[in-house]
Amino acid sequence: MTNKTFADLGISPELLQAVGKLGYEQPSPIQADAIPMILSGENMIGQSQTGSGKTAAFAIPAIEKADPNDRNTQILILCPTRELAVQVSEECYKLSAFKRGIKSVPVYGGQSYDRQIRALREGTQIVIGTPGRLLDHLERGTLKLDHIKMVVLDEADEMLDMGFRDDIKKILDAVTGPRQLICFSATMAKPILNLITSYAPDLKTVKIAHKALTVPTVEQSFYEVRGPRQKPKFLPA
Repeated sequence: MTNKTFADLGISPELLQAVGKLGYEQPSPIQADAIPMILSGENMIGQSQTGSGKTAAFAIPAIEKADPNDRNTQILILCPTRELAVQVSEECYKLSAFKRGIKSVPVYGGQSYDRQIRALREGTQIVIGTPGRLLDHLERGTLKLDHIKMVVLDEADEMLDMGFRDDIKKILDAVTGPRQLICFSATMAKPILNLITSYAPDLKTVKIAHKALTVPTVEQSFYEVRGPRQKPKFLPA
């Protein structure tokens, strides 16, 4: 953790209220470094492991930058899997609880197009989705990117490993006008850097060391078993 409080990061009273309701006492290192940088408008790469609080690190400033009086899509968040898209959407929903007029919608494969199209037509400032399904909506004309303020690539390394590079490029190419580019990734391989810097050469970097991710108040333990027959002796069924 850090010595900073969420109030030190320059976020609104509504977000502070939401953060307090969620039980977040202090920002994690990635949140303390990334939130002010994103709020200031910088293009940024954040290197941070799972469990470090990175979702809130980009969701909080994304919500702050969204205009509740404008129903156009303003924030686009790309995730490698539908499970992560749903998780990020739920986090955005909780964090925007006191920001009246802010709406977020997840779009991903395996869910009805009709439901997603209806949600997009009703208007939503924040769209979270998998590259393939987002591209489908772009090609159908059901997703417009002409009012985008910010694009977030969450788990960029996984998206490239899953073969989404071309889809990501098509989506980024479809964003018209100036926009802020945020990329979070557990690793920072050269293919990721090459892709991101081709769209935002002035990237700032925030890197959190592995040792900063362990919460010292969490006690960890494990049971060693030799086979399935021993499991009931140690663990509940």
